[in-house]
Amino acid sequence: MAFANRSRALRLPVESSADKLNEEGTATMKLTTTTNVSVDGVMQGLGGADEDRSGGFERGGWAIPLLDTETGDYLNQIYGGAAAFLFGRRTYEIFAGSWGAMADPSTNPIAAALNSRPKYVASTSLAHAQWAGTTILHGDVAAAVGDLKANQDGTLLVPGSGALVRWLLANDLVDQLDLITYPLVVGQGTRLFPDSGPDVALELVNSRTTSRGITIQTYRPLGRPEYATSPVDLAHVT
Repeated sequence: MAFANRSRALRLPVESSADKLNEEGTATMKLTTTTNVSVDGVMQGLGGADEDRSGGFERGGWAIPLLDTETGDYLNQIYGGAAAFLFGRRTYEIFAGSWGAMADPSTNPIAAALNSRPKYVASTSLAHAQWAGTTILHGDVAAAVGDLKANQDGTLLVPGSGALVRWLLANDLVDQLDLITYPLVVGQGTRLFPDSGPDVALELVNSRTTSRGITIQTYRPLGRPEYATSPVDLAHVT
């Protein structure tokens, strides 16, 4: 199905993986998170009614009716451009049972990338990987991720994996945070950022809106936010 191209874009320079250099001047791996969320921040069960019913979630499949050509092309580009993938356990199991079970992954750009490139899972409980090409990261995950970033190049893509994303942010391991926000309120389910978690200042690098109102935003983490230390005089706010 084709959609009219009505996207609006704010395009600022984006750092490429080749531009990310270590102290020796050689390219390092760029860790990018990409998360599909609703306006109220829900990321659970976006792809289907039975994708993830944990916690009694009954509103799965909310993203698919809103998916448009621009968003599909963007996701194909992001996944297709990744050198490797990093998952939390729950997202890994969902992806392995869907993308990893396709009879012919070559028919889909996302499936082709996921099935042909290295996959890493940060888990203390996963004993055996069910998807070929998977390495389980046990023990000091921060050191393992840091080693990947220091000794490889390209993009290490983190799809979904909310708990892992928050942990990576808290440990200053995220280079780029991508949010694909769908224009609906789901009203229940697991959120990317729950009531308590790390606080991070973000720089907006790129933003656009698709024909169906999906916003695609790229942020660069800047460390801890600044907080006002005294009351603001609203009379002087313009």
